[in-house]
Amino acid sequence: MSEGNNWRILPMRAGCVLLEVADLSETLALYDALGREKLAGVSDIIPAARTLMIAFDPAVLSLEALKLAIGALGRPAGEADEGELVEIPVRYDGEDLDAVAGLLGMSREEVVRLHTGQDYLVAFTGFAPGFAYLSNGDPRLSVPRRQSPRTLVPAGSVGLAGAFSGVYPKASPGGWQLIGTTPLAMFDIGRQRASLLQPGQRVRFRDVAKDRAYKVLASASEASFSKRATVPAVQQKNAIEILAIGLPVLFEDLGRTGLVAQGISRSGAADRQSLKAANSLVGNAPGTAALEITYGGFSVRMHGQGVMAVTGAEVKTAIITAGGKRIDVPHRHAFPVEDGDTVSLSEATAGMRAYLALRGGFDLAPVLSSRSTDMLAQIGPEPLRVGEMIGILDAPAGSVVAVGGEPAFAMPRADETVTLDIVLGPRTDWFTTRSVELFLDEEWTVSAQSSRVGIRLQGPTLEREIAGELPSEATIRGAIQVPASGQPVLFLVDHPLTGGYPVIGNIAGHHLDLAGQVPVGQRIRFKAVSPFTPHLMSGNKR
Repeated sequence: MSEGNNWRILPMRAGCVLLEVADLSETLALYDALGREKLAGVSDIIPAARTLMIAFDPAVLSLEALKLAIGALGRPAGEADEGELVEIPVRYDGEDLDAVAGLLGMSREEVVRLHTGQDYLVAFTGFAPGFAYLSNGDPRLSVPRRQSPRTLVPAGSVGLAGAFSGVYPKASPGGWQLIGTTPLAMFDIGRQRASLLQPGQRVRFRDVAKDRAYKVLASASEASFSKRATVPAVQQKNAIEILAIGLPVLFEDLGRTGLVAQGISRSGAADRQSLKAANSLVGNAPGTAALEITYGGFSVRMHGQGVMAVTGAEVKTAIITAGGKRIDVPHRHAFPVEDGDTVSLSEATAGMRAYLALRGGFDLAPVLSSRSTDMLAQIGPEPLRVGEMIGILDAPAGSVVAVGGEPAFAMPRADETVTLDIVLGPRTDWFTTRSVELFLDEEWTVSAQSSRVGIRLQGPTLEREIAGELPSEATIRGAIQVPASGQPVLFLVDHPLTGGYPVIGNIAGHHLDLAGQVPVGQRIRFKAVSPFTPHLMSGNKR
């Protein structure tokens, strides 16, 4: 925790720190001040209950320069500037309304009166796009989360948890106390700003039973994958037809940037180096969307002509021509495909995710400036379906096909141990000294609960030095979070933006892509590249 009038800067990894302050009001005032300052090199700021995650480019802004800039701001006096007011109509019919009233020793009507009686403040965004933690409500409405979370909370549910209120943007598991529902969409990719709520805004709840203006409303919408129209092959100059799929096959590029204020993480390819290599081989721009194929077992038929390349996980690629001839294709090399050719990828023998790029790229509409599929947020193109046709765009003029080269790293094999470099922090001091030693000394096994969101690891139980509940704070790709079970979870590209469990360390930047390739059954050893070193800095009022 922050000490006295001092703030703590906690390490995450190069170019990313967690600034710990005294409380939520200080977080929001500092977030507002940093937003006005617009420091060169700062790419993202994520506020949370008592912290701000600051991502920056070390080539533009050093950590020391960042500390000086924050110190020059001082401890912001007073509240942040008053933000835009958003009114949310609510039908107070929640399943937990009676239970909440009982917990608080008041009537249902009094709960509703307090909930609608003053404006809330959007403090920070949460576990899904469009979900916002709303603070500054009446302190008498502070209630604990449910002891047993629901497996499914409907979209539009209005809830209470601790001192916060919030609205579920989509159907999802959840443990908040539900007091009502709203038909207002919290997240809609059809809007210019997809998330209705962003930090700094004010929120006023309206009781639809008492306000005639809100009685007729549309149903709440929620985030979902973007559907693709199936286009007949005769209408496509060049296209691929999907013949066989093992695990879900996704479109991925380099992801979405600049949207964290809306609760939207970057997502994108789990192994960005392999994506860029595949695109380079066929003459595409580095960030062109390609197919991310988990564990191989994939087959397509070419309609027209094209140039393909496969990188990433070690798979055997074979062409069966229209005349029935088999051609084995070397990995990480571009190869031509003709009309009627079938291209098949075997199951992976090393690594987890292969990338198939086609010269020109796929004919897809971007969703929030990217063609990536985010499996947690359910944003982007839907996973591929057997039988559908995907159009291929013409190659850009002057593009050059590259010669195959060596991969950036050896693909990990399930029968081997891979070492991942980590930066200790930001919450290493929440664990006992013995647990930190175990974390670094023992081998961890990748469980079958592995996805683009994260990897559950199996090994010794890590015990806490600090037993209290951690207020929600930002997480990043490569964060190693330790829930109550003591078994770590390694977050990958589709991770939530905030989490409520301590992060013992983060994968170093140069090993993030390697972490995205570790298969189920792989043994992992973590190696700290530096000791856990929090930095104290003055938080005196200016």
